Amino acid sequence: MKNGIVLFLPALFLFACKDPVTDVKIAAVPASNDSLVWNDEFNGAGLDLSKWNYETGTGVNGDFGTGQLDRATDRKENVDIVTGIVNADGGCLAVTTRKENYIDRNYTSGRLTTSGKGAWGPGHTLTARIWARDVTAKGQGFAFWLMRAEKPAGQSYIMWPQGGEVDIMEYVGSMPRHNLGSVHYAWSWENNQYAEWNHGHKGAYYSYVSNDVPVTAPSFETFVSQPGDSVLGNGSFHEYSIRWLTERMEFAVDQQVYHVHYFKDGAAFDGGIADGQDKDGIRIVNGKRTLLSEYSNHFSEWHPFEHSMFIILSAGVGGSDSRTYGGAIIPEAKFPCSVLVDWIRVYKNS
Repeated sequence: MKNGIVLFLPALFLFACKDPVTDVKIAAVPASNDSLVWNDEFNGAGLDLSKWNYETGTGVNGDFGTGQLDRATDRKENVDIVTGIVNADGGCLAVTTRKENYIDRNYTSGRLTTSGKGAWGPGHTLTARIWARDVTAKGQGFAFWLMRAEKPAGQSYIMWPQGGEVDIMEYVGSMPRHNLGSVHYAWSWENNQYAEWNHGHKGAYYSYVSNDVPVTAPSFETFVSQPGDSVLGNGSFHEYSIRWLTERMEFAVDQQVYHVHYFKDGAAFDGGIADGQDKDGIRIVNGKRTLLSEYSNHFSEWHPFEHSMFIILSAGVGGSDSRTYGGAIIPEAKFPCSVLVDWIRVYKNS
């Protein structure tokens, strides 16, 4: 859960669809001849404020929407540049949650955005090298994600989820063997107003064990994992990416694509014929289980993934099992809990 958004765990169903895409042409992420247009290697003495904003506090409703327990700050205790990290390409951004009394909360965290300073849309690949080193227990988590940077003409804002959301990395201690890559969108314009029912979500889990979508979707685990375990996402650095094309978005971990989301109805299923149904299905692509999903262009007022979005990096301590992705914090969770970002790079697709 992030930024006032309730996240639901996606079920991975195989729909009986006519004429599904059988030849998905997937390039490396990023492709070898893509051109670098923006990056932060986190090698300076401090955070580069020409690229990043601190987002502080607890959200507009006091809990980022799902009863999260932390307060985001701009202190070095929560956001810092560190050196000497094994296997890093230089310095790293450290985003750290801490168990401490601070203002009105018992936990603190870090939250950064590129809003107003950097935003990208179709025709780009966004990738980050991240080590969720200390995310070892239920209730701990970290996300590398995107929110809309534009709004429709004549509108002073665009409501979530009409504006869309992209979760490139969503890693939680309760599901340590998996990452979640997903899109959020609305089924109906609803005069640009929020309605609890009006939420479409297509997401796929990536298994660090099999390097593709698992046969069975994960569920909460309450054991405290040990850092360094190679089959867990917190065992080492991994690269989390999306390749954003005009008609689809490809999600990858360590260059392995595991979810392809198509924006238009019929683009992945039903032989290209629109039928008004959001469909998804597992297909074998390049020898790996891959989720194909459609569609997010449900209304003419706004097509969420045809517009620029900005980056968010956020750590959190959550809430409740029913409302927060990753679940409620358990007493065995260890703090401080640091996630290390080696670099973030944005490429213009070739």
